[in-house]
Amino acid sequence: MTEAAGVPEVLFVCVHNAGRSQMAAALLDHHAAGRVRVRSAGSAPAGAVDPAVAEAMAEIGLDLSTEFPKPLTGDAVRAADVVITMGCGDVCPVFPGKRYLDWRLDDPAGRPVEQVRPIRDEIDARVRALLTELLPAESP
Repeated sequence: MTEAAGVPEVLFVCVHNAGRSQMAAALLDHHAAGRVRVRSAGSAPAGAVDPAVAEAMAEIGLDLSTEFPKPLTGDAVRAADVVITMGCGDVCPVFPGKRYLDWRLDDPAGRPVEQVRPIRDEIDARVRALLTELLPAESP
């Protein structure tokens, strides 16, 4: 847990930070309602969030229009209690004492929204399960 707030911090990482990690961060932030600090980053950030990803998230009431891909930094990894990778491979820095999870998910890049929805829904299910682990007494 982060020292200052006593709040767990989760970092979602994928290659471009334009799809999977953006959806995961938005979903966890939504479900946690301030009880978890959430960040996302990419090992090779894209220029913008994938439009089909933004559309799929808007369909469930989550607005990614102000989000943008961010670079992965050692500081972000050090600050996290849990680091969840989504296809970034060996480029994700590993620090002792961190919990690492690798979520193998299809990459939504370049896919139409019809193919992004099932990826979004799989991420949502995993995020909800993670939240019950992070906050067992306060499950959603």
